[in-house]
Amino acid sequence: MIEDTETIDEFLVQHTTDVEEAIRKAAATEIMPRFRQLAAHEVDQKSGPHDLVTDADRNAERYLTKVLGSLLPGSVVVGEEAVHADPETYEAIQGDAPVWIVDPVDGTRQFVRGETGFCTLVALARHGELLASWTYAAARDQMATAVRGRGAFLDGVRLRSGAPDPGRDLEVATSHPDYTTDAQKRALLGLWADGVHTRPCGSAGLEYLALARGELDAVAFSWEAAWDHAAGLLLVEEAGGAHLTLTGEPFRITGGNALPFTAARDAATARRVMELLSAS
Repeated sequence: MIEDTETIDEFLVQHTTDVEEAIRKAAATEIMPRFRQLAAHEVDQKSGPHDLVTDADRNAERYLTKVLGSLLPGSVVVGEEAVHADPETYEAIQGDAPVWIVDPVDGTRQFVRGETGFCTLVALARHGELLASWTYAAARDQMATAVRGRGAFLDGVRLRSGAPDPGRDLEVATSHPDYTTDAQKRALLGLWADGVHTRPCGSAGLEYLALARGELDAVAFSWEAAWDHAAGLLLVEEAGGAHLTLTGEPFRITGGNALPFTAARDAATARRVMELLSAS
């Protein structure tokens, strides 16, 4: 447990592995035992048939909320399922206390279908600044981490996103049609251009990991929920990438962004994607 005299920087030096262990334990006890074993009563809809929640989501978030809060006294937790139950809890992202931003199962549809394309996302932020992040793909046993100013890593190996190969079509993952309004679909039409290949995104967290690994060139997303983006955006930044909104400013986890926005494996690609989105 962190002492009152410790700073967040000191906390991250001493306790980053404790956070990683908590995430692994949440997955081992609450998520993976239900993987490909979900009963019908363990799956519910939230806003509609494409917005699912399972007992794995709820229980893993409860576990992480308890453990993360105890690791960093004075911090608060903003989790996807807690915000669904009480939207006002989202406002803590804009407060003074350190905030843990948690998505217990990012890619719940894939999890429900028995596919491995899901992950657990945790980020630590304060005053709107991302400080550290953890992306754990439990079914693939992959742990990606980032601490601001200290780089991004996948299973201990440094990640460097690099730049796309010259002359090759850009590979861009976009907001899935199931989650976009007609207006958002029109905004994304700018990516239907020569030299760009688009596809619907899967788990946002795993798309950000693909960016950080240099396996994907960019994403273009039309929603702001911090639990989907916080961990991945820091991972991409620390791997050498960049992110921009329609106003040319970086994405803010505190909200109020001009959408859609892009994150890309390098700054030049981010600017190119944003120019295409702005022209639509």
